[in-house]
Amino acid sequence: MPPHDRSRTRTLALTALFGLLAAFLLPATPAAASAALREHAAARGKFIGTALATGPLANESAYRDLAATEFNQITAENAMKWDATEPSQGRFTFDGADAVVGFAAANGQQVHGHTLVWHSQTPGWVQSLGATAMRAAMREHIAQVVGRYAADPAVVSWDVVNEVFDDSGNLRTSFWYNTLGESYIADAFRAARAADPDARLCINDYNVEGINAKSTAMYDLVRSLRGQGVPVDCVGLQGHLAAQYGFPGQVQQNMQRFADLGVQVRVTELDVRMVMPRDAGKDATQAAYYRDTVNACLAVTACAGITIWGFTDRHSWVPDTFPGQGAALIYDENYRPKPARTAVHDALAGGGGSDTTPPTTPGAPAASGVTATTATLTWAASTDSGGSGLAGYTVHREQGATDPQLGQSAGPSVTLTGLSPATRYEVYVRARDGAGNQSPASATVAFTTATGGGGGPCTVVATVQSQWGNGYVVQPVTVTNTGAAALNGWTVTFTLPPGHAVTGSWNATLSTSGQTVTARNAPYNAALPPGGATTFGFQAGRPGGDTATPSGYACG
Repeated sequence: MPPHDRSRTRTLALTALFGLLAAFLLPATPAAASAALREHAAARGKFIGTALATGPLANESAYRDLAATEFNQITAENAMKWDATEPSQGRFTFDGADAVVGFAAANGQQVHGHTLVWHSQTPGWVQSLGATAMRAAMREHIAQVVGRYAADPAVVSWDVVNEVFDDSGNLRTSFWYNTLGESYIADAFRAARAADPDARLCINDYNVEGINAKSTAMYDLVRSLRGQGVPVDCVGLQGHLAAQYGFPGQVQQNMQRFADLGVQVRVTELDVRMVMPRDAGKDATQAAYYRDTVNACLAVTACAGITIWGFTDRHSWVPDTFPGQGAALIYDENYRPKPARTAVHDALAGGGGSDTTPPTTPGAPAASGVTATTATLTWAASTDSGGSGLAGYTVHREQGATDPQLGQSAGPSVTLTGLSPATRYEVYVRARDGAGNQSPASATVAFTTATGGGGGPCTVVATVQSQWGNGYVVQPVTVTNTGAAALNGWTVTFTLPPGHAVTGSWNATLSTSGQTVTARNAPYNAALPPGGATTFGFQAGRPGGDTATPSGYACG
């Protein structure tokens, strides 16, 4: 791609872009039912994007054809990162980035630039600089990379800083932070705005899809930066999900609270990996996660759209990063559409397609293998005739006004963990399909757990991480096995002050009775060896002016 003619004005460039994209971004009528994803997305006022790798873009026609026909937004998977664009100081290379931008321009697609300042994939020469030289190098890099595409009508937005928080919601102690302090974030945004006054500038991170400690830290940072006049225009929620874990809590509500700050929201790197081998049950769960993410974005006006991190399992980062896992995308390795592609299509087409028929009622569950903290349930499977396919089951405790979820599964059995000893449970099962329809509740089964603590005693220590006028985050809540035998499941109870309510949680399932909250382990952190520990967290709301926090933490 030749160098850009800097004499062009941004106004003329944007005029050209709108003319090129009019058929996709401003359709006069709804898209046909069988239309490509991009047409349905445009009809809903959203983009549907994908990340492109330059190798298959150059060498595989099937890859190019699907990338062109299905998506109206493109992100370079690696070609715009620092190690690709400035491998040595002052030596800029744009061959890969130009190829992606040229492809997008030829196919009427927008480009989201990814990424300018990140602790990973940044050359060693940057990391070894002192503070003054590092700040100057950062500003020059942004000026050159963003400036190159400032007049290009296809390139409309950038991830300015990427992954600035660790998993606990603290600012990551990267070389950027250790050398420059927190100010590097604001400096990067100001440099990007100077390089392109019209581009939308985003902050991007993972594990911030739902309401949790990390997304709350992101919320607080964005609010602070905008209060200082720093040009943060949008928040990117990456969306690297896993079918074996639960769908993040309160995704739509999380998007909306960022929108209420006055920023655009987008899902920037969506994929849903699974433990291999792939099967129909995992496909159904994956499809449901894709559908639920799309529906959350559709429900929030300020959510601009969704970018899937690739589109074919033939070219995916997942197997190399998560051994034994894969099949994370909407097309398989032979470019055949998967149930996930149907789920995305039907959600964009409107309300999950034409499937409004719920699955049949599951059979009455039978309980076996009941211990102090676990129980295995089996039931006769449901069937689904609506066309979207059976997506799985949820197990609930019959408990009056609220029936908390105790577990979920892809098939007609589940082992519940984290139950309370010497406690009577009455539970039922519901099935769900790929369009989000839920079956009626099954008949209930009652069982009583054995006495004992599930293998040994435990302790709990809770830390209030952050507070604001009408809420707070408690993270981490650390559960430690202090016994001589392994723990197979744990339960933590604590008391909320009057008027307080839990609004979100992570790494545990919380249920509330009055002001007493019971937290039970997730399936993946139930087992604790002697001396082993795990953590969870939660967010709560409270009346304005109230400064009280929970008390009476106990573990069993």
